[in-house]
Amino acid sequence: MTDAPTRIYVDADACPVKDEIYRVALRHGVSVSVVAGNFIRVPQDPLIERIAAGAGMDAADDWIAERAKPGDVVVTSDIPLASRCVKRGADVIAPNGKPFTEESIGMTLAVRNLMTDLRSAGEVTGGPRSFAPRDRSAFLSALDQTLRRIQRRRTDAAATSQNLSQG
Repeated sequence: MTDAPTRIYVDADACPVKDEIYRVALRHGVSVSVVAGNFIRVPQDPLIERIAAGAGMDAADDWIAERAKPGDVVVTSDIPLASRCVKRGADVIAPNGKPFTEESIGMTLAVRNLMTDLRSAGEVTGGPRSFAPRDRSAFLSALDQTLRRIQRRRTDAAATSQNLSQG
């Protein structure tokens, strides 16, 4: 865990929960970087930063993956980006509230790759299910719990450090 304040990175181009992220972040006093390939509208607030990462195919993903670190939260449905950020120690949440973890990311990547292969072979023609109101609710709960867990870890680490320096 770093001493830098927590930041939420949003893979924003197709993110259906941006408004929810802003509300939770402002309630917790956490900065947000809204990263997109091009211009995207964000609320005027000093805690919310808009990043136009460029038009390159993975420009937004690369920008996020280079900066995400332990104590940060990344919101994305992009599984390869989630994998990169999990490896860097960030907490990663999909817009439906599903967490990506070190334990789950390998299988998630494998299933994604299998489905891509099946779709390209014409075996599977459908995509993921539609985003539903219950997904929005699950996301809000997951983001709030993740921010609280990060704050607890920081508080515990600070207390341990203080006890070691006094002992």
